[in-house]
Amino acid sequence: MTPEQYVQDKAAASGSSFYYAFLFLPPARRAAITAFYAFCREVDDVVDETQDAGVAATKLAWWRKEVAGAFAGHPTHPVMLALMPHTTAFDIRAEHLNAVIEGCEMDLQQTRYLDFPGLARYCHLVAGVVGEVASGIFGRTQPQTVEYAHKLGQAMQLTNIIRDVGDDARRGRIYLPVNELQQFGVKANEILLRSKPWGYSERFTALMKFQAERAHRLYDEAFALLPEADRATQKPGLMMANIYRALLVEIERENFQVLHQRISLTPLRKLWIAMRTNWRGR
Repeated sequence: MTPEQYVQDKAAASGSSFYYAFLFLPPARRAAITAFYAFCREVDDVVDETQDAGVAATKLAWWRKEVAGAFAGHPTHPVMLALMPHTTAFDIRAEHLNAVIEGCEMDLQQTRYLDFPGLARYCHLVAGVVGEVASGIFGRTQPQTVEYAHKLGQAMQLTNIIRDVGDDARRGRIYLPVNELQQFGVKANEILLRSKPWGYSERFTALMKFQAERAHRLYDEAFALLPEADRATQKPGLMMANIYRALLVEIERENFQVLHQRISLTPLRKLWIAMRTNWRGR
């Protein structure tokens, strides 16, 4: 298996909404974003799939060394072998990859966030920086597009957090800010319940509506920041945003029943949203 086949399989196997946006890119840009996405998946999987936090920390430390070695001209992992040919053309820097690793390290160091500013720092590392790199690969000419990409990444990460409240709780993590849990009278041990009624209540629904409203607001703010000059090249990001926002609306329709199940869109619906965005350009 070549490095290019490895990252392609990694991206396709994830079933991510990102994969559908990649399909509309020209070959060089598609190869770059696929390799970068595979890197993000690799380091994220370290946290999600490794039970022992010490082992996970060791693996992330290995990835830091691999990034340093790759940018010194000595990549060894298939992901880095696939990614390095694209770093100069698309301004992908070691600091970008290390920021993603740092965000994953935060998952090993804390399982709660006291307030939204603390959570926003985490979202910046695991999603905002990813948005910045992706926007560069897609093609940007305006400095403001970076700000758009960071904010859009944050909105999409908040959508992930809303979708995965139950899954994250089963891993012992609650990303919803502690002061907002307190504001709505929701206790952490309710979210951690493993059987009916799984912590559902009017208080929980009100808390989740608050989270969804914030995410919608960030989507709107991000879209308003996108310069018209870069709108055409940034269509893959808009595809991803529209897929994620459709997921958020679906979660709202399901009345935030996210504690005992993982609400998702079908692959066909994701592809349709991507195609529609490509046609409409927004």
